Parts: sequence; C-alpha cells; structure tokens
Amino acid sequence: MSNARYAGYRSNRNVVFNCQYHVVWCPKYRRNVLDEPIQGRLRDIIYEVCDERDASIIELEIMVDHVHLLVEVDPQYGIHRLIKNIKGRSSRLLRSEFSELTTRLPSLWTNSYFVSTVGGAPLEVIKQYIENQKHV
Repeated sequence: MSNARYAGYRSNRNVVFNCQYHVVWCPKYRRNVLDEPIQGRLRDIIYEVCDERDASIIELEIMVDHVHLLVEVDPQYGIHRLIKNIKGRSSRLLRSEFSELTTRLPSLWTNSYFVSTVGGAPLEVIKQYIENQKHV
C-alpha cells in the first residue's frame, strides 16, 4: 500500500482519502478497570494494531472507564474492522496479562462503540458544492 500524501490526503493503490474518526468505547458495565499499568499496556496494543493496519493515531486518551481514539484509517479497511481488531486483541492480551480483568468482568469490552467522522468541510458546504455541479 502506498502512503503517498496529497495536500493532507493519503492514498492506497485505489483510493485517495482523508478519513478521520473519533471513536469511544467502554469496558463492560463501564467499570473503572483501566488504571495503570493496564492503561500503558492498552496504549501499546492500540498503537501496535494501528501501525499494522496503517492507521494513523491523531490522539488517544485512556480514562479509567472509557477510551477516546482519534484515528485516520483507510476506508477500504474500514473503521469497524479496525475497532474490532483493537478490541479483540486488547481483550485477549489484557485478560491474559491482568487476572483482575477476568474475575471482575465476563468480557473486557461492550459490543458497542461510538464513532463520528471529523474534519473536512461542513455538511452544508459539501451539499451546496454537489448541488452546484450542473451549473459549473
């Protein structure tokens, strides 16, 4: 996959893109289990998965009861697959390395997460641009 950049855009063999997402997810029952040293290990795992998937972490904050991730990811790989990978690997590794995560929770993460696209032009500007295409 090529990592060429065009004025803030990234590309792969087929797509030029600029796709940033704000993602938030929580431990099961929103328990306060993400304290140190779990936070540090979770941070390492998230960076590892993102690096393997050529996803760029813009910002990452781990609180005791939730995670905020601002990330740019290839749309052909997709944000859902990236988060599924992060949650799956981190759950497996953290639960094997920190026994307190197996005694307090049936699984580490909830099945759900929040995701929102960020950046780019406001919706109204894009809508107007598309509407005016026939008049150009």
